[in-house]
Amino acid sequence: MKDITELENCKIPKRHVTLVGVGRLGIKIGVNLIQVHRGGPNKITAIDNQKISSSDIIFKLLGGNFGDYKVDLLSSLCTHPENIRKIISVREDLTLKNLDLIYGDVVSIQIAGGNTIPITAAAIKRAHDMGAKTISTAGVFGIGAEEILTMDISQADDKNPVVRELREHGIEKNHKIVTTGKFIEDNIPITPYVLDKIANIMTREILKMLIKI
Repeated sequence: MKDITELENCKIPKRHVTLVGVGRLGIKIGVNLIQVHRGGPNKITAIDNQKISSSDIIFKLLGGNFGDYKVDLLSSLCTHPENIRKIISVREDLTLKNLDLIYGDVVSIQIAGGNTIPITAAAIKRAHDMGAKTISTAGVFGIGAEEILTMDISQADDKNPVVRELREHGIEKNHKIVTTGKFIEDNIPITPYVLDKIANIMTREILKMLIKI
């Protein structure tokens, strides 16, 4: 048996996670990752140019101020020494012109607003070219009764419009998706407790990916 101190010393944060999008879902994933003990990433890059608005209640509850950058709030919440866990704040929105911002071991994409599929697909391709593992959402609407599905895109139902469009952009395998299967046209809201569940699932999947590296 190894000495317990030796075992504890081996369980230190390692690897690098990039979060593309630090909105209502991304901030929850980021906070989850910051709180992981005896493991998890030692570096988190947060990419988002959005500022906290009056409708961003979760950011206010976490101590943010209206007008501040969302990525800066995530950085301020991480009080670990930088050699243990470091947050890199990138005050930019990901575009086809700055895909070089994508790097690390796991890339988690949770962006919303308009048609985000082209940039999501481009980010996935960039990450795969670097050898990184990827995960993204494919529908997060829900009031709480919905089953949250997690699977590789190769196993997903083509009836899901996000899955279908990602495949049209060449993303056909080796990419994890998390979805309620519900979308804006289903006339149901996005609730904070469903986002909590999705954030917890995505955090779990990110950690599983890190462990396998």
